[in-house]
Amino acid sequence: MSKNVKIRKGANIKLVGEAVEKTVDSQMPSSFSIKPTDFHGTVPKMLLKEGAEVKAGTPIFQDKSNERIKYVSPVSGEIAEIVRGAKRRILEVRILADKEQKPSEGTPFDTSGMERAQVCDILLAGGLWPFIKRRPYDVVADPTEAPKSIFVSGFDSAPLGANIAYLLEGREADFQKGIDALAKMTAGKVHVNVSSGDSSFISKTKNAQVNSISGPHPAGNVGIQIHHIDTINKGDVVWTVDAQAVAMIGRYISTGKADFSRKIALVGSEVNDPVYVNTWTGASISSIVSGKTTDGDNRIIGGNVLTGEQLLQDGYLGYYSNMVTVIPEGKESQFVGWIQPNFHKFSLSHSYFSWLMPGKKYRLNTNLNGEGRAFVMSGQYEDVLPMDVYPVHLLKAIMTNDIEKMEGLGIYEVAPEDLALCEYACTSKTEVQSWIRKGLDIAMEELG
Repeated sequence: MSKNVKIRKGANIKLVGEAVEKTVDSQMPSSFSIKPTDFHGTVPKMLLKEGAEVKAGTPIFQDKSNERIKYVSPVSGEIAEIVRGAKRRILEVRILADKEQKPSEGTPFDTSGMERAQVCDILLAGGLWPFIKRRPYDVVADPTEAPKSIFVSGFDSAPLGANIAYLLEGREADFQKGIDALAKMTAGKVHVNVSSGDSSFISKTKNAQVNSISGPHPAGNVGIQIHHIDTINKGDVVWTVDAQAVAMIGRYISTGKADFSRKIALVGSEVNDPVYVNTWTGASISSIVSGKTTDGDNRIIGGNVLTGEQLLQDGYLGYYSNMVTVIPEGKESQFVGWIQPNFHKFSLSHSYFSWLMPGKKYRLNTNLNGEGRAFVMSGQYEDVLPMDVYPVHLLKAIMTNDIEKMEGLGIYEVAPEDLALCEYACTSKTEVQSWIRKGLDIAMEELG
């Protein structure tokens, strides 16, 4: 039975630069990159060397701990460079794309009569398995585990978040095909969650339980949805899949051909014309933003302003990114800015006058407006975290490496993105998401 969930805690940060529902094609990038750092917990083992020719869907590296999970090229071309860091850690694999793309070969699959293991094998062979992530730990799923349920969020509540239904426009059949495949991989339910009042095709998804979620961000986060619909306890495994990845899975099953093209939102106050862009997974950022941003010192973010990663002009789109945000750098300091009556700054407290203008959109920059301070209990976290979790106590348990307390305080239920608003609101300027990631890594290593 479908559920109606009302989220009461959280906050919507309204920014200038929301994308209009208009789509443009990016230029074909000359280079692409697959970054092992996008797949937390994966230790890559290279399958090819520099100079090797690849097609879309050709495996490039695999996970050392689970060699069935392979990471593939999004396009045809040649492996141009394997970028390594300290201790020869692989940071990214760069691919020089063919000017004329060589089509991948394949035949459609009929999954209607298949068992779970057969569907898993199809996605593993096609290189689409990394799109499936697991909770707890927020890492690539293990195909040998049977999840109690699978969650797909059909809306993005983050600042300037993309319209998911628009991202999937024209791919409705692929989305349904992907849901049908996911339904084969769990004995439980596939939960497709939509924003309250949604009338798009996503709300009419078949072979899944469609739940309605209302409330402020982080209502669109799949972790918040899991907490309110099918809570994770010790020993439970839940899988999550991005809505656009569901359509990519469905397209692969329908055609048998690897196709890593995707639509993203190009947003932010420093984008001249915020629109949606047709591009590819791992595409060069310059092919997306070149000529589309204002002059000046800007920050390019792969993802949203709360959870995204900083990208350079010569960087590459992340594996899971549905948006690119461009905002001003915040290198200028303001003398006693904390006591000035600013109308152009946003605050979750009453420090500024933003609470008097709930509909105003802001042009915010990256300035932290202060340095790190003592970690104090202020009650701010609890106001923006709609989970039955004590966030400050959990963070202190992580900082002291107290695994038993971490378990009792809900480490299995959270992912870094779920506490992103806590980091934004934090008076102490604590890097909350980094600490949550560290806690998850400790728990995964010690408890499995």
